[in-house]
Amino acid sequence: MTYIPNLDAEGPRRRRIPRELDPVEVRILGALIEKQLATPEYYPLTLNALSAATNQKSNREPVMELTEPELERALNRLQDEKMVWRVMGGRAVRFDHNLDTVWHLNRKEKALLGLLFLRGPQTAGELRGRSDRLQTFDTVNDVEETLRDMAAHSEPLVRQLPRRPGQKEERWAHTVGGAIVEEAYETSAAAPEQRGEPLSARVQRLEQQVATLTEELRVLKEKLGE
Repeated sequence: MTYIPNLDAEGPRRRRIPRELDPVEVRILGALIEKQLATPEYYPLTLNALSAATNQKSNREPVMELTEPELERALNRLQDEKMVWRVMGGRAVRFDHNLDTVWHLNRKEKALLGLLFLRGPQTAGELRGRSDRLQTFDTVNDVEETLRDMAAHSEPLVRQLPRRPGQKEERWAHTVGGAIVEEAYETSAAAPEQRGEPLSARVQRLEQQVATLTEELRVLKEKLGE
């Protein structure tokens, strides 16, 4: 197989995270990490296989429905950042992440980062329970130690989130997508019954809630004589 790198001349030392990655880019990297560690015999991935992995219904939060043109545009951006390579060989172009080199990851770090990319903020216990196919962690402390080492880097890829009210364990999140990604997962976690709900249904429900509140306010004003 022949790797096709980005041939732009190297400039000054690059930042570890040159820009915030968007949710499609994060999902692609998470899927590539997962398949590399879980099913190396089928890796690197064709565009068709990558599409199936990114749109997978299980072990994904949130579930996405990405088209191949969307994936191709994101892959082009990731290649510009030297995070993904196109691999020529056989009958189809395949895609391979380059994070081992770009971020200098060991297998434990890569497994945890992949899980955070695919499922958002999680506790160390959740990460250990979901990592079996990717990497074995003997204890939760092993997970926490790895995360703390990653967070201590001068340009950390993960960080610990404040503990939620009523929660015993802190959650961990990746930092490559910025605060917007974290807020999106906060909303998703706060309203799990709404995950996967069509946008039109959510808009209709919100309109009904606004109408109800408007009517309640009108009644209250009448009672107050306004």
